[in-house]
Amino acid sequence: MARHNPKNKKVPEKPETPDKSEVPDTKVPPPTEPVQNDQEKSYTRRKLDKLFWLRVGLAVIAGTSATFIFDSIEGEERRWASIAFMIILFIASVFIAKGMNLNLPRSDRKKLVTTGIGSYVFIYLFMWILTYTIVNLPNELRISSPLT
Repeated sequence: MARHNPKNKKVPEKPETPDKSEVPDTKVPPPTEPVQNDQEKSYTRRKLDKLFWLRVGLAVIAGTSATFIFDSIEGEERRWASIAFMIILFIASVFIAKGMNLNLPRSDRKKLVTTGIGSYVFIYLFMWILTYTIVNLPNELRISSPLT
C-alpha cells in the first residue's frame, strides 16, 4: 500500500499573469442617472410641492363642482360619473405635471403620478359628499341664509 508523503507533493507553479482579484478594476460603469446637486434637488422639491398643492386645489374645486355637474343624474350612475370625472381630472393633472419640466432621475419618474394622489382622492370625495349634503338638506334642517 502506498503511503501519502506530503514532502513529495508537487506544488503547482504560480502563473505569470496576476490574479483578477489583485488587479484593480479600472472600468467604472457610466452613471445611468444624472447627478443632482443641492440646488437642483431644491428646485425639484419646490416643483413637486407645487404639484401637490395643485392637486389639492383641483380636488377641492372638482369635488365641489361634481355636486352641481351631476345633479341631474339619478342613482348609481351619478356615483360612477363622478368617479370617472375624478379620474379624468387626475390624468389631466399628470399631463400638467409632465409640462412642469421636472428634472427627475429615471427612478423617480413615478413621482409625477404618485405625488398627492391620496390627498387628491380623499379631498375630492370629502368635498363632493360635503357639498352634496349641504345642497340636499331637508327644508327643516336647511341653514337660513341672510340673502334669502
